[in-house]
Amino acid sequence: MIIDVHHHIIVPEITRDAAPEEDWRPRVFWEDGKQVVDFRGRRLHSALRPYVEIEAILEAQREAGVEGVLLSPWSSLLGHDRPSQEGRRICQIQNQSLAGLTEKYPEQVRVLGTVPMQDIPHAIEELQHLMRDGRFEGIEIAATVGELYVGDDSFRPFWDAVEQAEALVFIHPTTRGLGISALQDYYMNNTVGNPLETAIVAAQLVMSGVIEQHPNLRILLSHGGGAVLSLRGRLRHAHSFQPKARSRLKESPIDSLKRFYFDTVTHDADLLRQLIDFAGEDHVLLGSDYPYDMGYERPVDLVRSLALSADSEAKVLGGNAARLMRTR
Repeated sequence: MIIDVHHHIIVPEITRDAAPEEDWRPRVFWEDGKQVVDFRGRRLHSALRPYVEIEAILEAQREAGVEGVLLSPWSSLLGHDRPSQEGRRICQIQNQSLAGLTEKYPEQVRVLGTVPMQDIPHAIEELQHLMRDGRFEGIEIAATVGELYVGDDSFRPFWDAVEQAEALVFIHPTTRGLGISALQDYYMNNTVGNPLETAIVAAQLVMSGVIEQHPNLRILLSHGGGAVLSLRGRLRHAHSFQPKARSRLKESPIDSLKRFYFDTVTHDADLLRQLIDFAGEDHVLLGSDYPYDMGYERPVDLVRSLALSADSEAKVLGGNAARLMRTR
């Protein structure tokens, strides 16, 4: 079965149509043949394909040769940037709707929920609830919560709980520009900012020892791990001699990096081949970044263009995802 693990949805229950009086909610509509997401005073046009209507979403995936999807919320709706109680409500609205989709489309849909990461005790409580529920593969979280990356020591109790719950965690950047003014030009907040943000959180999780100390964590990095693949040599070299770099991590950074899972959203066949060579055919999973302009309409084609062995191709296209999903 071909499974797309990087696939976003805005569930109808979280839109402004569901509660017009709450202006924090996104309004999603079509105008002159283009989809518009009206959110927090901005009109976004980057979601090119149906974002809300599940039947249209699944039809688009069938046309692309994808047979199953792992749905996750839009990163701007993870609720990490809201007050604690409001963030918890935002999470629960989406989680309830996502769970319902798995019941309505049991052969095609699996889901990742969301938890209020700005309040770690509540995040752990919601995570445990989702994993007991049985309809969730795990959760999606942002790389950052406020000014902190999720490899910060303050998140250690969360990672303890994730490992214990055996939850899959999908880490996604927030396109927040990292506070670098140059990234506001030329769409670089996305093309450069997103992979940089993912690389920072991946490196922090590695160098702080989180990955080493939690060997059973299952963390999926978006966008092929961002820029972290190109940084592996620098991390390894620094760790070989620099006391600061090796203050928490005992093993080689390479060993920890290889414990991550990566999607195929690289936009470069050579880079994807290098990623598979580095991480191993068991740690790379098909992704499209649906429905965005920076995603793939036909993600399967990129993988097949690599001319992998039949066994390796089958793993990347769906075998690895099926192995990671406990409800399949």
